[in-house]
Amino acid sequence: MITADIKTTFIQIVGAENYDDSKAGRLVYSYDATPQFQSMPDAVIAPRNTKEVSEIVKVCNEHKIPIVPRGSGTNLCAGTCPTEGGLVLLFKHMNQILEVDEENLTVTLQPGVITLDMINTIEAKGLFYPPDPSSMKISTIGGNINENSGGLRGLKYGVTRDYVIGLEIVLANGDIIRTGGKLAKDVAGYDLTRLFVGSEGTLGIITEAILKLVPMPETKKTILALYQDIEAAARSVSKIIANKIIPTTLEFLDQPTLQVVEDFAKIGLPTNVQAVLLIEQDGPEEVVDRDIKKIAEICTAEQAVSVQVAQSEEHAMALRTARRSALSALARLKPTTILEDATVPRSEIAKMVRAINEIAEKYDVKICTFGHAGDGNLHPTCPTDSRNHDEIERVEKAFAEIFETAIELGGTITGEHGVGMMKAPYLELKLGQEGIAAMKAIKNSFDPNNIMNPGKVFAKDSRKRVVVTR
Repeated sequence: MITADIKTTFIQIVGAENYDDSKAGRLVYSYDATPQFQSMPDAVIAPRNTKEVSEIVKVCNEHKIPIVPRGSGTNLCAGTCPTEGGLVLLFKHMNQILEVDEENLTVTLQPGVITLDMINTIEAKGLFYPPDPSSMKISTIGGNINENSGGLRGLKYGVTRDYVIGLEIVLANGDIIRTGGKLAKDVAGYDLTRLFVGSEGTLGIITEAILKLVPMPETKKTILALYQDIEAAARSVSKIIANKIIPTTLEFLDQPTLQVVEDFAKIGLPTNVQAVLLIEQDGPEEVVDRDIKKIAEICTAEQAVSVQVAQSEEHAMALRTARRSALSALARLKPTTILEDATVPRSEIAKMVRAINEIAEKYDVKICTFGHAGDGNLHPTCPTDSRNHDEIERVEKAFAEIFETAIELGGTITGEHGVGMMKAPYLELKLGQEGIAAMKAIKNSFDPNNIMNPGKVFAKDSRKRVVVTR
């Protein structure tokens, strides 16, 4: 609870204009992009620098006030919903790109920087930051780091953690530490940088980051392969990788998703096929030409009914934009959209897609599937209505079975969205009781008063393994 005295202290730290406990102000930050987890914070605060963050955290730690760091709220696992009240901490003032270091190929920036703004800044200098979450037009770097975000280019280039090489962090007691730096090598002690990437704000608050950059690829080409057989599309994915070709992007969309995306984007996507693969390769021109030719041959050999090479960058950009708009397109169908990201080894993609379709039929719900087929990260998405309690119950049972199936196939409950509250009940399926206990030990050592984004990652009740019956 934030008393009048504590409120006065917070205002002394950040100024009255940066502290808001009005109902309207709190309502804006009571939810993120995850349905059904809305919760009101006690107040919202916007520090202007790391020192102010430290002072705020010290007050919260002394009075055991929950604190939830928040970017743009695009989170899809309820990771930024203030489910235990407390203080929502915004980074709207800490939104500066501090340095682009072309000698060391790094960018240093604050957590409130919009991802696409940073990408545009460094690409203007001929440099490249590969992680490209679909929300990058509005998501922040701090949010990307806390969730270890992925994106369409993850197959070839990896995810956010592969590019974070240094952090400034405010710990739960208010101490400020720095990890890593502009270094190609650093094995001095525990790798705290990686520990904090993907920790969802449960261990500390990131106030500055150093990201690794790479040279801009010379060229790129895009292919759209069409299939009447989903399993043939999945075989193509495995065959491409088996031929030692690692495309930049290898995306999958099923027919229901295609129909919705085309209705939204209107760029001429085919809707009379069962699935498409959107494949992109980048690099030196001769390598790209060779790989694209081979990929086209593989897709044709694996029963693709059509293989089309984008004739211009404008066409390729339209295809990528259409894929990125999948969630927005699906969100138009029903008042509630539940998007998940079960992940399996790429060799199990066909089995997973087939299982998702069977589960959807079993529970009489509509599930559209798209995602990053090249790294096994699928996004089964259900348009529904949270006011329809019977349907929501069936949706929840369907997703529980989808997560179970992913684990059975050697996969995981989340590939890039994080655990938050949405996935917390299922975490034990992946890690077991011993793994949960090890993570809790780390959490308790950094945050003994449990003020850092409490209620996230660790569920009060875990889902136990059940027998999947199909």
